[in-house]
Amino acid sequence: MKKRLKPILLILTFLLSAAGHFAGWNTTVQFLLSAIAVIFVAGFLGRATESVAHYAGQRLGGFLNATFGNAAELIIAILLIREGLYDMVKASITGSIIGNLLLVLGLSLFMGGLKFKIQRYNATLASLNGSLMTLSIIALFIPAVFLNTHSITTEGIKMLSLIVAGILIVAYLAWLVFSMITHKEYLADVSDSNDEDALAHEHEPAWTKKRSIVYLVIATVMVAFVSEWLVGVLEPISHQYGLSELFVGAFLVAIIGNAAEHSAAIMLAMKNKIGAAVEIAVGSSLQIALFVAPVLVFISFFLGNTMDIVFTTLELLAIGVAVFIARSITQDGDSNWYEGLLLLAVYIILGVSFFLV
Repeated sequence: MKKRLKPILLILTFLLSAAGHFAGWNTTVQFLLSAIAVIFVAGFLGRATESVAHYAGQRLGGFLNATFGNAAELIIAILLIREGLYDMVKASITGSIIGNLLLVLGLSLFMGGLKFKIQRYNATLASLNGSLMTLSIIALFIPAVFLNTHSITTEGIKMLSLIVAGILIVAYLAWLVFSMITHKEYLADVSDSNDEDALAHEHEPAWTKKRSIVYLVIATVMVAFVSEWLVGVLEPISHQYGLSELFVGAFLVAIIGNAAEHSAAIMLAMKNKIGAAVEIAVGSSLQIALFVAPVLVFISFFLGNTMDIVFTTLELLAIGVAVFIARSITQDGDSNWYEGLLLLAVYIILGVSFFLV
Protein backbone atom coordinates (compact mmCIF):
# COMPACT_ATOMS: atom_id res chain seq x y z
CA MET A 1 0.00 0.00 0.00
CA LYS A 2 2.84 2.38 0.90
CA LYS A 3 4.55 1.71 -2.45
CA ARG A 4 1.35 2.59 -4.31
CA LEU A 5 0.65 5.73 -2.25
CA LYS A 6 3.65 7.73 -3.55
CA PRO A 7 2.83 7.30 -7.28
CA ILE A 8 -0.85 8.10 -6.57
CA LEU A 9 0.05 11.31 -4.70
CA LEU A 10 2.57 12.25 -7.43
CA ILE A 11 -0.01 11.92 -10.22
CA LEU A 12 -2.81 13.49 -8.16
CA THR A 13 -0.83 16.61 -7.15
CA PHE A 14 0.49 17.02 -10.71
CA LEU A 15 -3.04 16.85 -12.18
CA LEU A 16 -4.47 19.21 -9.54
CA SER A 17 -1.68 21.71 -10.23
CA ALA A 18 -2.41 21.48 -13.96
CA ALA A 19 -6.14 21.95 -13.33
CA GLY A 20 -5.50 25.00 -11.15
CA HIS A 21 -3.25 26.56 -13.78
CA PHE A 22 -5.44 25.99 -16.83
CA ALA A 23 -8.74 26.70 -15.04
CA GLY A 24 -7.39 29.95 -13.54
CA TRP A 25 -8.10 29.13 -9.89
CA ASN A 26 -7.28 31.50 -7.03
CA THR A 27 -3.55 32.44 -7.13
CA THR A 28 -2.95 31.26 -3.53
CA VAL A 29 -4.52 27.88 -4.33
CA GLN A 30 -2.47 27.66 -7.53
CA PHE A 31 0.73 28.47 -5.61
CA LEU A 32 0.06 25.87 -2.90
CA LEU A 33 -0.87 23.16 -5.42
CA SER A 34 2.16 23.92 -7.60
CA ALA A 35 4.50 24.02 -4.57
CA ILE A 36 3.21 20.65 -3.31
CA ALA A 37 3.43 19.20 -6.84
CA VAL A 38 7.05 20.41 -7.24
CA ILE A 39 7.98 18.67 -3.96
CA PHE A 40 6.43 15.35 -5.06
CA VAL A 41 7.87 15.60 -8.59
CA ALA A 42 11.30 16.54 -7.18
CA GLY A 43 11.07 13.51 -4.88
CA PHE A 44 10.30 11.32 -7.91
CA LEU A 45 13.22 12.93 -9.74
CA GLY A 46 15.46 12.24 -6.74
CA ARG A 47 14.49 8.55 -6.60
CA ALA A 48 15.02 8.14 -10.36
CA THR A 49 18.39 9.90 -10.13
CA GLU A 50 19.47 7.73 -7.17
CA SER A 51 18.55 4.62 -9.12
CA VAL A 52 20.55 5.77 -12.16
CA ALA A 53 23.39 6.79 -9.82
CA HIS A 54 23.57 3.23 -8.48
CA TYR A 55 24.57 2.02 -11.94
CA ALA A 56 26.93 4.96 -12.49
CA GLY A 57 28.95 4.67 -9.25
CA GLN A 58 29.12 6.85 -6.11
CA ARG A 59 31.20 9.82 -7.35
CA LEU A 60 29.32 10.13 -10.63
CA GLY A 61 26.14 9.29 -8.74
CA GLY A 62 26.64 12.24 -6.38
CA PHE A 63 27.21 14.49 -9.40
CA LEU A 64 24.02 13.20 -11.08
CA ASN A 65 22.05 13.72 -7.87
CA ALA A 66 23.29 17.31 -7.63
CA THR A 67 22.68 17.97 -11.34
CA PHE A 68 19.13 16.65 -11.56
CA GLY A 69 18.38 17.93 -8.08
CA ASN A 70 19.14 21.39 -9.50
CA ALA A 71 16.90 20.82 -12.54
CA ALA A 72 13.90 22.43 -10.84
CA GLU A 73 15.88 25.55 -9.82
CA LEU A 74 17.45 25.88 -13.29
CA ILE A 75 14.11 25.60 -15.09
CA ILE A 76 12.44 28.03 -12.66
CA ALA A 77 15.34 30.50 -13.11
CA ILE A 78 15.16 30.33 -16.93
CA LEU A 79 11.41 31.03 -16.78
CA LEU A 80 12.03 33.97 -14.43
CA ILE A 81 14.64 35.36 -16.86
CA ARG A 82 12.10 35.10 -19.66
CA GLU A 83 9.74 37.18 -17.50
CA GLY A 84 12.51 39.72 -16.83
CA LEU A 85 12.51 39.05 -13.06
CA TYR A 86 16.29 39.27 -12.68
CA ASP A 87 16.23 40.25 -9.00
CA MET A 88 14.20 37.14 -8.18
CA VAL A 89 16.62 35.02 -10.25
CA LYS A 90 19.59 36.29 -8.21
CA ALA A 91 17.64 35.78 -4.99
CA SER A 92 16.83 32.19 -6.02
CA ILE A 93 20.53 31.58 -6.80
CA THR A 94 21.39 32.95 -3.35
CA GLY A 95 18.71 30.78 -1.76
CA SER A 96 19.89 27.66 -3.58
CA ILE A 97 23.49 28.16 -2.42
CA ILE A 98 22.67 28.89 1.23
CA GLY A 99 19.82 26.34 1.21
CA ASN A 100 22.17 23.53 0.18
CA LEU A 101 25.06 24.61 2.43
CA LEU A 102 22.94 25.30 5.52
CA LEU A 103 19.56 23.53 5.26
CA VAL A 104 20.33 20.39 3.21
CA LEU A 105 23.81 19.85 4.68
CA GLY A 106 22.60 20.84 8.17
CA LEU A 107 19.68 18.38 8.13
CA SER A 108 21.93 15.64 6.72
CA LEU A 109 24.57 16.06 9.45
CA PHE A 110 21.88 16.41 12.13
CA MET A 111 19.77 13.38 11.15
CA GLY A 112 22.80 11.23 10.37
CA GLY A 113 24.46 12.29 13.63
CA LEU A 114 21.44 11.28 15.69
CA LYS A 115 21.79 7.73 14.36
CA PHE A 116 25.60 7.51 14.19
CA LYS A 117 27.73 9.29 16.81
CA ILE A 118 30.58 10.27 14.45
CA GLN A 119 30.46 10.08 10.65
CA ARG A 120 33.56 10.41 8.47
CA TYR A 121 34.20 11.43 4.86
CA ASN A 122 37.16 12.46 2.69
CA ALA A 123 38.76 15.53 4.32
CA THR A 124 40.80 16.34 1.18
CA LEU A 125 37.62 16.50 -0.91
CA ALA A 126 35.99 18.71 1.74
CA SER A 127 39.01 21.06 1.68
CA LEU A 128 38.93 21.35 -2.12
CA ASN A 129 35.17 21.98 -2.01
CA GLY A 130 35.87 24.76 0.49
CA SER A 131 38.38 26.34 -1.89
CA LEU A 132 35.85 26.22 -4.74
CA MET A 133 33.21 27.84 -2.51
CA THR A 134 35.71 30.61 -1.74
CA LEU A 135 36.28 31.09 -5.49
CA SER A 136 32.53 31.53 -6.00
CA ILE A 137 32.45 34.23 -3.29
CA ILE A 138 35.36 36.08 -4.92
CA ALA A 139 33.70 35.88 -8.35
CA LEU A 140 30.43 37.30 -7.02
CA PHE A 141 32.08 39.90 -4.79
CA ILE A 142 34.36 41.61 -7.36
CA PRO A 143 31.66 42.79 -9.87
CA ALA A 144 29.54 44.18 -7.00
CA VAL A 145 32.46 46.16 -5.57
CA PHE A 146 33.49 47.60 -8.95
CA LEU A 147 29.92 48.66 -9.77
CA ASN A 148 29.20 50.17 -6.32
CA THR A 149 32.42 52.21 -6.41
CA HIS A 150 31.34 53.58 -9.83
CA SER A 151 34.64 52.48 -11.36
CA ILE A 152 32.84 50.72 -14.21
CA THR A 153 29.89 51.50 -16.52
CA THR A 154 26.67 49.48 -16.80
CA GLU A 155 27.77 48.06 -20.15
CA GLY A 156 31.17 47.34 -18.67
CA ILE A 157 29.62 45.40 -15.79
CA LYS A 158 27.64 43.28 -18.26
CA MET A 159 30.83 42.52 -20.17
CA LEU A 160 32.61 41.70 -16.89
CA SER A 161 29.69 39.45 -15.92
CA LEU A 162 30.02 37.47 -19.17
CA ILE A 163 33.79 37.13 -18.73
CA VAL A 164 33.48 36.04 -15.07
CA ALA A 165 30.68 33.61 -16.05
CA GLY A 166 32.90 32.07 -18.72
CA ILE A 167 35.83 31.69 -16.28
CA LEU A 168 33.58 30.03 -13.67
CA ILE A 169 32.21 27.54 -16.22
CA VAL A 170 35.76 26.60 -17.29
CA ALA A 171 36.79 26.24 -13.61
CA TYR A 172 33.78 23.98 -12.92
CA LEU A 173 34.41 21.78 -15.98
CA ALA A 174 38.08 21.49 -14.97
CA TRP A 175 36.93 20.45 -11.48
CA LEU A 176 34.80 17.67 -12.98
CA VAL A 177 37.82 16.40 -14.93
CA PHE A 178 40.01 16.62 -11.80
CA SER A 179 37.57 14.95 -9.40
CA MET A 180 36.14 12.27 -11.70
CA ILE A 181 39.03 11.39 -14.02
CA THR A 182 42.58 12.45 -13.08
CA HIS A 183 42.23 12.27 -9.25
CA LYS A 184 39.23 9.97 -8.87
CA GLU A 185 40.93 7.56 -6.40
CA TYR A 186 42.57 10.43 -4.46
CA LEU A 187 39.12 11.87 -3.70
CA ALA A 188 37.38 8.53 -3.03
CA ASP A 189 34.95 8.48 -0.12
CA VAL A 190 35.97 7.14 3.29
CA SER A 191 33.92 4.01 3.94
CA ASP A 192 33.89 1.00 6.21
CA SER A 193 33.84 -2.32 4.38
CA ASN A 194 31.55 -3.77 7.06
CA ASP A 195 29.06 -0.97 6.47
CA GLU A 196 29.28 -1.63 2.73
CA ASP A 197 28.45 -5.30 3.24
CA ALA A 198 25.63 -4.56 5.65
CA LEU A 199 24.08 -2.01 3.36
CA ALA A 200 24.66 -3.83 0.07
CA HIS A 201 21.15 -5.23 -0.10
CA GLU A 202 19.59 -1.99 1.21
CA HIS A 203 21.19 0.00 -1.62
CA GLU A 204 19.76 -2.19 -4.38
CA PRO A 205 17.90 0.07 -6.85
CA ALA A 206 14.14 -0.22 -7.09
CA TRP A 207 14.17 -0.13 -10.91
CA THR A 208 16.19 -1.56 -13.77
CA LYS A 209 18.74 0.63 -15.55
CA LYS A 210 16.48 1.18 -18.57
CA ARG A 211 13.41 1.99 -16.47
CA SER A 212 15.45 4.34 -14.24
CA ILE A 213 16.57 6.37 -17.28
CA VAL A 214 12.99 6.52 -18.65
CA TYR A 215 11.66 7.68 -15.26
CA LEU A 216 14.47 10.27 -15.05
CA VAL A 217 13.38 11.78 -18.39
CA ILE A 218 9.68 11.73 -17.39
CA ALA A 219 10.43 13.34 -14.02
CA THR A 220 12.51 16.10 -15.64
CA VAL A 221 9.65 16.90 -18.05
CA MET A 222 7.17 16.98 -15.15
CA VAL A 223 9.47 19.34 -13.23
CA ALA A 224 9.57 21.67 -16.26
CA PHE A 225 5.76 21.88 -16.44
CA VAL A 226 5.16 22.33 -12.70
CA SER A 227 7.96 24.90 -12.46
CA GLU A 228 6.34 27.01 -15.19
CA TRP A 229 2.98 26.91 -13.38
CA LEU A 230 4.69 27.91 -10.12
CA VAL A 231 6.59 30.83 -11.68
CA GLY A 232 3.33 32.13 -13.18
CA VAL A 233 1.93 32.90 -9.71
CA LEU A 234 5.09 33.96 -7.85
CA GLU A 235 4.79 37.66 -8.66
CA PRO A 236 1.05 37.94 -7.78
CA ILE A 237 1.66 36.01 -4.54
CA SER A 238 4.57 38.27 -3.49
CA HIS A 239 2.42 41.38 -4.09
CA GLN A 240 -0.66 39.90 -2.44
CA TYR A 241 1.14 39.02 0.80
CA GLY A 242 3.65 41.87 0.78
CA LEU A 243 6.66 39.56 0.46
CA SER A 244 9.91 40.89 -1.00
CA GLU A 245 11.34 39.31 -4.16
CA LEU A 246 14.43 38.60 -2.08
CA PHE A 247 12.52 36.44 0.42
CA VAL A 248 10.39 34.71 -2.24
CA GLY A 249 13.43 33.87 -4.37
CA ALA A 250 15.90 33.08 -1.61
CA PHE A 251 13.64 30.97 0.59
CA LEU A 252 10.30 29.92 -0.91
CA VAL A 253 11.64 29.03 -4.38
CA ALA A 254 14.88 27.59 -2.98
CA ILE A 255 13.19 25.36 -0.36
CA ILE A 256 10.68 24.04 -2.89
CA GLY A 257 13.32 23.53 -5.57
CA ASN A 258 15.71 21.82 -3.15
CA ALA A 259 13.21 19.09 -2.24
CA ALA A 260 15.10 16.45 -4.27
CA GLU A 261 18.42 17.20 -2.52
CA HIS A 262 16.68 17.21 0.89
CA SER A 263 15.30 13.72 0.50
CA ALA A 264 18.34 12.16 -1.19
CA ALA A 265 21.01 13.67 1.08
CA ILE A 266 19.17 13.02 4.37
CA MET A 267 18.34 9.44 3.38
CA LEU A 268 22.01 8.74 2.55
CA ALA A 269 23.23 10.36 5.79
CA MET A 270 20.88 8.18 7.83
CA LYS A 271 22.36 5.12 6.07
CA ASN A 272 25.83 6.27 7.21
CA LYS A 273 26.75 7.32 3.66
CA ILE A 274 27.67 10.81 4.86
CA GLY A 275 30.28 11.25 2.09
CA ALA A 276 27.61 10.96 -0.59
CA ALA A 277 25.28 13.26 1.40
CA VAL A 278 27.97 15.95 1.68
CA GLU A 279 28.75 15.48 -2.03
CA ILE A 280 25.10 16.18 -2.89
CA ALA A 281 24.69 19.22 -0.60
CA VAL A 282 28.06 20.92 -1.19
CA GLY A 283 28.32 19.72 -4.79
CA SER A 284 24.90 21.18 -5.54
CA SER A 285 25.92 24.58 -4.11
CA LEU A 286 29.10 24.54 -6.17
CA GLN A 287 27.17 23.62 -9.28
CA ILE A 288 24.74 26.52 -8.71
CA ALA A 289 27.53 29.05 -8.09
CA LEU A 290 30.06 27.87 -10.68
CA PHE A 291 27.84 26.55 -13.46
CA VAL A 292 24.10 27.31 -13.19
CA ALA A 293 24.47 31.04 -12.36
CA PRO A 294 27.05 31.63 -15.17
CA VAL A 295 24.90 29.67 -17.65
CA LEU A 296 21.93 31.87 -16.73
CA VAL A 297 24.05 34.95 -17.56
CA PHE A 298 24.73 33.55 -21.04
CA ILE A 299 21.09 32.53 -21.51
CA SER A 300 19.97 36.09 -20.70
CA PHE A 301 22.60 37.38 -23.17
CA PHE A 302 21.18 35.21 -25.98
CA LEU A 303 17.66 36.32 -25.05
CA GLY A 304 18.73 39.91 -25.77
CA ASN A 305 19.15 41.48 -22.32
CA THR A 306 22.23 40.36 -20.36
CA MET A 307 21.67 39.76 -16.64
CA ASP A 308 24.65 41.06 -14.70
CA ILE A 309 26.26 38.97 -11.98
CA VAL A 310 26.04 41.81 -9.42
CA PHE A 311 24.38 40.61 -6.22
CA THR A 312 23.09 42.88 -3.44
CA THR A 313 25.04 43.40 -0.23
CA LEU A 314 22.52 41.25 1.68
CA GLU A 315 22.81 38.39 -0.81
CA LEU A 316 26.62 38.50 -0.75
CA LEU A 317 26.57 38.60 3.06
CA ALA A 318 24.24 35.57 3.21
CA ILE A 319 26.37 33.55 0.77
CA GLY A 320 29.58 34.60 2.55
CA VAL A 321 28.25 33.57 5.96
CA ALA A 322 27.00 30.23 4.60
CA VAL A 323 30.34 29.46 2.92
CA PHE A 324 32.30 30.49 6.05
CA ILE A 325 30.46 28.22 8.51
CA ALA A 326 30.02 25.33 6.04
CA ARG A 327 33.74 25.34 5.26
CA SER A 328 34.74 25.54 8.94
CA ILE A 329 32.47 22.60 9.82
CA THR A 330 33.27 20.28 6.89
CA GLN A 331 37.05 20.77 6.56
CA ASP A 332 38.01 18.18 9.24
CA GLY A 333 36.28 15.23 7.55
CA ASP A 334 34.20 14.37 10.66
CA SER A 335 30.58 15.25 11.41
CA ASN A 336 28.07 14.95 14.25
CA TRP A 337 24.51 16.07 14.99
CA TYR A 338 25.61 19.26 16.80
CA GLU A 339 27.46 20.56 13.73
CA GLY A 340 24.26 20.02 11.74
CA LEU A 341 22.35 22.00 14.36
CA LEU A 342 24.78 24.92 14.01
CA LEU A 343 24.18 25.07 10.24
CA LEU A 344 20.40 25.00 10.75
CA ALA A 345 20.65 27.81 13.35
CA VAL A 346 22.44 30.07 10.84
CA TYR A 347 19.82 29.23 8.18
CA ILE A 348 16.95 30.21 10.51
CA ILE A 349 18.71 33.48 11.43
CA LEU A 350 19.11 34.36 7.74
CA GLY A 351 15.53 33.31 6.97
CA VAL A 352 14.04 35.58 9.64
CA SER A 353 16.31 38.46 8.51
CA PHE A 354 15.28 38.09 4.85
CA PHE A 355 11.58 37.89 5.81
CA LEU A 356 11.81 41.19 7.69
CA VAL A 357 13.57 43.03 4.82
